[in-house]
Amino acid sequence: MKLRNILLALLLILCIPAFGQIRFGQNPEAGKKVRVNGINLYYEVYGSGTPMLILHGNGGYSGSRADIMPELIKKYKVIAVDHRCHGQSGCSEELNYRLMASDINALLEHLELDSVYVYGHSDGGILGLILGFEYPDKVKKLVVSGANASRDSTGLQPYIVEMMKNYKEVPDPMMQKHLKLMVEHPDIAMAELQQIKAPTLIISGDRDAVRLTHSVDIFRNIPNSNLSVWPGSTHFVGAENPRLLLKMMTDFFDNPFKKPSTVDWAKEVAKQIMPNVKH
Repeated sequence: MKLRNILLALLLILCIPAFGQIRFGQNPEAGKKVRVNGINLYYEVYGSGTPMLILHGNGGYSGSRADIMPELIKKYKVIAVDHRCHGQSGCSEELNYRLMASDINALLEHLELDSVYVYGHSDGGILGLILGFEYPDKVKKLVVSGANASRDSTGLQPYIVEMMKNYKEVPDPMMQKHLKLMVEHPDIAMAELQQIKAPTLIISGDRDAVRLTHSVDIFRNIPNSNLSVWPGSTHFVGAENPRLLLKMMTDFFDNPFKKPSTVDWAKEVAKQIMPNVKH
């Protein structure tokens, strides 16, 4: 029973889509591989327009956002990737987010793409953050959901942290590897997040695996960022409300970035109604 409970919890963490019979992520006509950092990285490209990169969650694959892909490819050139040790991509003994982000950068170099929109969920969101400060020229705008910068209970719900420590109890070796990744990583400093220059949208469920206070910290440390907290939502905001994700993502990508301030508004009002007060 204990093992069964762990496996059920694992399915919640892994972000594997419930929808099945669809070609995204398993399309030989669109799929290609490129040699990067000692492995073959699998990716698929669809559509035209401004390039947009989709980065899936832990245990997922390039078809994990197949629910919104048909709409996205109408507007963008969509690049969906199987991360290292996921899907049809090659694997290695070492697995960490900075290496995986380096893989993505190498793919963009191969595709000769200088700047792309990036959407990443969970592990994909972590990769998006790393791309933002390690390869800033590659990121035009960034949307991340359910991303954490630290791996302990300051970043994740305490039960999630403790549950994942039992990863060796999972029979499947690759699932073990995926969980071990989340137990040992990431290790992103807030000072690194402060280096992200791309306009960024942070999305969090109000009942996310990532602690809300941590999502707020990430938001506050990225200079040009906005924060969206979805009510009654878990870590799987996109799967729970794909239409809202699609609208928020495309609105953010397609419109000029804004970060209005109520304090700035109040200062302007104060100048008008309190002319004798120093502001």
